[in-house]
Amino acid sequence: QVQLVESGGGLVQAGGSLRLSCAASGRTISNYGMGWFRQAPGKDREFLSAISASGGRTDYAPSVKGRFTISRDNAKNTVYLQMNSLKPEDTAVYYCAASLRGITRTITAYVDWGQGTQVTVSS
Repeated sequence: QVQLVESGGGLVQAGGSLRLSCAASGRTISNYGMGWFRQAPGKDREFLSAISASGGRTDYAPSVKGRFTISRDNAKNTVYLQMNSLKPEDTAVYYCAASLRGITRTITAYVDWGQGTQVTVSS
């Protein structure tokens, strides 16, 4: 099991940027596909982005493509999500998760989850 801890959330104005980090412990994540999800109040958890174990492949939801960038540093056991041009509709709790099925949008493929970090974008 991988323990995941997200950080970097906060309050930002529309058009601003934030960089989320997801630090893993307990096991190396170099064999895991990693993903970022978010959940707004009253809504289902939503896929945002995923990255393959090596970092060579990435995937993005249409709602964030071109604005968000996922990356990873396996030596630091950490995954990142750079978020630019933030909008009020990006307000949510952001979660990172680990998948043994490689890069995938399927939420049930992710076996380990962090506790989430709040991102609030003001207009």
